[in-house]
Amino acid sequence: MSRISGSPDISMEHAYGLTLRVARWRVGRGETPLLFLNGIGADIAAAAPLLAQMHGREVWTLDMPGVGGSPDALLPYGAPTMAAILVEIAGRLGHERFDLAGFSWGGALAQQVAVQFPSRVRRLVLMATTPTVSAPGIGWAALLDDDMLASGLKLPTATPLGLAYQSMAMAGWTSAALLPTLKHMPTLVLMGAQDGVVPACHGEMIAELIDGAVLEVVPGSHLFPFTHAAVIAARISDFLDAPAGRQAAA
Repeated sequence: MSRISGSPDISMEHAYGLTLRVARWRVGRGETPLLFLNGIGADIAAAAPLLAQMHGREVWTLDMPGVGGSPDALLPYGAPTMAAILVEIAGRLGHERFDLAGFSWGGALAQQVAVQFPSRVRRLVLMATTPTVSAPGIGWAALLDDDMLASGLKLPTATPLGLAYQSMAMAGWTSAALLPTLKHMPTLVLMGAQDGVVPACHGEMIAELIDGAVLEVVPGSHLFPFTHAAVIAARISDFLDAPAGRQAAA
């Protein structure tokens, strides 16, 4: 098992026939917790350098089925089912309302959670993601991404079945028709200036669909939340802590 920085609390949560490993940093700190959803095949340890720097609030994330400490799912699952599982676990943890951040594949799932359970999400942060997944396998091109090669970050903890089910869950998925319903949800969209996996134009599409969304193109390639962790953690914190209606100036 990979060493996880920041000493989070680890638990195994069971929902809808799945067992998922959950990590929580600074449990009970702050008013609104943040749920972070990672990219395809990436585990808790990969997210830890970013999440450990999100001071002043509880932050939690989890391993998807077949990734890290979560066993494979027995059957394929879809994005709506996984969204329901996440909200179920959030409720068990005492989080009736939470902030939500997602990176790449996890950014697509974060959109699904937001449009499916809008009353549960206070603010939304989407990073290096898209409103439409045209084919399975989004995220694999990151293996050739400049940030990936420079950082040495690998995705060794996912099983072949785990990766296959994650890809299948988002194959042909789109949120485009439903994102306009999030016009009252403060949303920050962060895209990498040198991202060759999910170019910034995908973030532009999201920002056009969500009235009032803030779009920022930041330095870095696809893995900018991890290779520029301190800067991104600070920007997310500023956005989440800003008074209502002032997120754009955070």
